[in-house]
Amino acid sequence: MKNIPSVNLADFLSDDPSRKQKFVDEIGSAYEDIGFVSLKNHFLSDELVSGLYEEIKAFFAMDVDAKRNYEIEGLGGQRGYVSFGKEHAKGKKEGDLKEFWHFGQEPTADANLPHAYPENVKVDELPDFNKTGMEAYRMLEKTGIYVLRALAIYIGVDEHYFDHWAANGNSILRPIHYPPITSEPKGAVRAGAHGDINLITLLMGASTGGLQVLTKEGEWVDAIPQEDELVINVGDMLERHTNNKLRSTIHRVINPPKEQWGNPRYSIPFFMHPRGDMKLNCMPECVNKEHPKAFEDITAGDFLHQRLVDIGLIKK
Repeated sequence: MKNIPSVNLADFLSDDPSRKQKFVDEIGSAYEDIGFVSLKNHFLSDELVSGLYEEIKAFFAMDVDAKRNYEIEGLGGQRGYVSFGKEHAKGKKEGDLKEFWHFGQEPTADANLPHAYPENVKVDELPDFNKTGMEAYRMLEKTGIYVLRALAIYIGVDEHYFDHWAANGNSILRPIHYPPITSEPKGAVRAGAHGDINLITLLMGASTGGLQVLTKEGEWVDAIPQEDELVINVGDMLERHTNNKLRSTIHRVINPPKEQWGNPRYSIPFFMHPRGDMKLNCMPECVNKEHPKAFEDITAGDFLHQRLVDIGLIKK
């Protein structure tokens, strides 16, 4: 395999049942095989994408002390700024070579959530930062819900199975800045090998290079989408919920060749989480004699807490 499979959301949104089923089959089989696709014809406009990059580059260019004013204690990094090297891959001690920001869910008035989400942190110096970030958040959330609808059909449940859980879910939009590398890293990479925690991840910015995916055969493959495509992968919650039918694949962001150390890298993943009260119990449709139940029952909220401890963002 030279690259991850590419799919077209316009097929799923068309009025042609055969095109819709083609998308379902393509994305489902890709997620059973490698757990990653690149997706064209999502809901992000070119203007929104360029506007978001302008805002996040302006934020990360701010003075370190100014940025740290937005690093809020007690939130486990779930909102606002997280400084350079604070997060690490599960099982690693070296901090990743990145800093990032978190936009979170702003639920509807009728969400009836079991626990309130933290408020988003406002950046005083950049009047359009939060507005632009949340516009992108909504378009990525909309895209993700359609992907989950396709996967529900593939699994064999109602198309709208995930809608309630995802629409006011605990999703996170994370603009990331990988600064220029100034000296030989001691065991650290831009993002260590890891699986994502959530249901699915929608990634902007992978076309700048560095993202690699681990195949079933143990080979690292470059994920290289077209500039207008999102990379979308399965997270651990969906792998668990589908009893390993859909794969949460290990991936990483490698350091560039030494001659490119002076170049920064930006990427913007949208981690699509369900509501914390969603049960991640193995779906009956995915359990049989050949595939017995592989995981204990747990809610999404409890699973998220466990994993945030594992990656160093909150203490036990």
